Order: sequence, then C-alpha cells, then structure tokens
Amino acid sequence: MNSFEYIERYIEDGVGVIQLNRPRQLNALNRKMIREIVTALEQFDQNDEVVSILVTGKGRAFSAGADIDEMAESDSIQMELLNQFADWDRISLIKKPMIGAVKGFVFGGGFELALSLDILIAANGTQFSFPEVQLGVMPGAGGTQRLTKIVGRAKALEWIWTGDRIPAEEALEYGIINRIVSEEVIMEESMKFAKKLAKQPPLSLRLIKDSINKAVDYSLYEGMQYERKNFYLLFSSQDQKEGMQAFIEKRKAEFRGR
Repeated sequence: MNSFEYIERYIEDGVGVIQLNRPRQLNALNRKMIREIVTALEQFDQNDEVVSILVTGKGRAFSAGADIDEMAESDSIQMELLNQFADWDRISLIKKPMIGAVKGFVFGGGFELALSLDILIAANGTQFSFPEVQLGVMPGAGGTQRLTKIVGRAKALEWIWTGDRIPAEEALEYGIINRIVSEEVIMEESMKFAKKLAKQPPLSLRLIKDSINKAVDYSLYEGMQYERKNFYLLFSSQDQKEGMQAFIEKRKAEFRGR
C-alpha cells in the first residue's frame, strides 16, 4: 500500500478504514489530501480483502471544509486548468459501501465529502454547514446537487443561502444522516456497522448500491427495469448458490464475492 501524508488507513475484519489526518487544521481538505482520499478509496474498492469502507476524521472534527489558503488567490482560469473537482468525481465510481463516521464540524468540502458517502453515522453535537456563501463563493464539489436530492429545493436553498449550521438532530430529521450516537462510541458503533456489512455477500452489496443510486435519477419504470437486470445478474454468482444452499441446509453461508 502507498504511504500518504494527510490520511491514515488500515484493514480490519473486511473493513477498509480511511482516517483524515490533519487534526491541527481540523482536517481541512487541500487538493493533495483529496487525491489521497480518493486513491485510498479506489485501492480498497479493488482489494478483495475489503468488503466495506469506513471514512472518519482524526481529532475533534471530521472536516471543517476546504483549505482556503490554497484557493484564496486562484482565479477562474487557474481553477479550470487545474480541473479542481476531477478527483471528487471519482468518488461516485466506488462500488463498495462507504460509511462515514462524523463528529464535530462537517463544513463546506467536508460536508460534500460526507454527502458523497453512502451511510453517515454522527456523534452527538455534530454540526453540518455550507458556509461558502460567506466567502463569496458556493459549493462546487456536488453540495448543491446532493443536498437538494436529499432534503428538497426549499430547504437546500435556505441552508446554502444562509450558511447556517445544521445540528445533528435536524440532519437526522431530514435524512442527511442515518443515526446519532455518543461521541465516546462513534468509532465503535461505526465499525460495528461496517463489519456487519462486511459479512454480507459483496456482489449483492455492490449491485444493491448500483440499483439504489439509479433510483435517484431514473423514473420508477426505468429503475425497476435496471433493478431486474441486476437481480438476474446475481443468479450467475457463486454467492447466490452458496446463500440459497446454506438456507436450505440451515447453516451459515460463506460468501466469497464470486
């Protein structure tokens, strides 16, 4: 595995863990850090030892946003030539389940990173926000799009226009996060969930994620047709044979992702 400057990672019981590691900067995201996160996600996605992926932040914040010092003097031509968000686009291509364990501040780019994941578990007291408007800009890594699809147009406009902070309880109410746990057990509970997924048949997990992602943009009929093809496809897998045979034989299935 590659060595990284701004993240730490390890594998535990089928879970690939990525930990943002700029605690003194509240895990502010610079371009190199995003590239490291995405590279680690892709490597875990290709690693047969990993079934699910957990992303978290070291220190007292998941991420307080983008590294403003890095962008303050940039102009639009530089941004275009840098292709600022090319690495971000690669996150949506990850096929395995991605769980976020978030706490403290989840702001700006940190919020966009969290929204790019599949499941979010938040610690008590976690706050979410898109404060970009207060800097004279706006979210650019998918924030306006992903938040709107989750909470609807009116609430997304309110939160992104004002830059107001969203407490964890309200984030849960609007479906931004899946659950709230105490800060003391955030990693324990998130790992428990990630390990639970790691025991599921990997191909089923991938195709379920694929089908649900399509449901966001497809019509009901188109989505059902897409779902059906993935359903049929799983009947070519060894895991389908093993799962059904284990059910018949009343034993625990041993899934191998084949």
